[in-house]
Amino acid sequence: MKVLFIGGTGNISGEISKLVIEKGWDLYLLNRGNRLDKIPEGAKAIIADINNEEEVSKLIKNMKFDVVADFIAFKPEQIERDIRLFTKKTKQFIFISTASVYQKPSAYHMITESTPLYNPYWKYSRDKIKCEELLIEEFRESKFPVTIVRPSHTYGIEKIPLAVKSGKGAWSVINRIINGKPVIIHGDGTSFWTLTHNTDFAKAFIGLMGNRSAIGEAVHITSDEAITWNEVYDCIGNILNVEVKKVHVASDLLVALKPELEGDLIGDKANSLIFDNSKIKRLVPDFIAATRFYEGVKISIEYLLANSELQVEDEEFDSFCDKVIELQEKIISSYKL
Repeated sequence: MKVLFIGGTGNISGEISKLVIEKGWDLYLLNRGNRLDKIPEGAKAIIADINNEEEVSKLIKNMKFDVVADFIAFKPEQIERDIRLFTKKTKQFIFISTASVYQKPSAYHMITESTPLYNPYWKYSRDKIKCEELLIEEFRESKFPVTIVRPSHTYGIEKIPLAVKSGKGAWSVINRIINGKPVIIHGDGTSFWTLTHNTDFAKAFIGLMGNRSAIGEAVHITSDEAITWNEVYDCIGNILNVEVKKVHVASDLLVALKPELEGDLIGDKANSLIFDNSKIKRLVPDFIAATRFYEGVKISIEYLLANSELQVEDEEFDSFCDKVIELQEKIISSYKL
């Protein structure tokens, strides 16, 4: 099988690339070449910016693929470009969307692929919905061979799932836990959340590649394990052998103090998300998300502690946490009877 990945070296796509090579498939990675060390041995790099449509068109002029997957398309105009570039050049085009497209708040606790797509809180999600709509319309009008994949919160060795976190990585929160400082969890920490290890995600994704039954379909790939945010932090604390000092702060208050959190919280993490994975299991019958969260995050934490270059401090984030926690403590103290 001849495969082209646009991107191919990220948290999700990197693991899929490894499996493609293991299967002996012919893999091309089209990216800007900023992470050449992440390209698996045996893959062929096409160094270009996908946003330079004219250049990419020339580079793939005489090429055709069994599967093309775009891991870095976020806006409708990027999908319009992909349709122009890959019409009649691939037997299957896979678009990586997001599970945050599902209705917020959900009208039913179990998310299926038929759950309405509606997220007024996050432009990122609304843009992904528009991308999906463009692709489905193209499938209906001209049989463009699209498969839409919706990941939820997918993590791996270099990514630790956290509730309220720094934009510079996980270290700020992990370091606070190690040093006995309180950490912020949105709401009361009892909402359910689904976390999927990237190696599990990759197994399901591979099963969709070249799968004729997946053409014209949208499918999410997630674990069947749903745990609360309190349990997420308790797992991390157990691994670090530290009791986590959890401070619960209302999501609305966090957004009021830091508006850029609205999409990530109100549009995503503040909601309980439990997924019905019947569809992916029907399309890929041998798929099982085998990595329990405790096992997966233990590897991630050990990797972070072993690699000092990943231990990036964020004084602005730490200051924000301290101020929010202090503010809440003052409010509580001033209204105690």
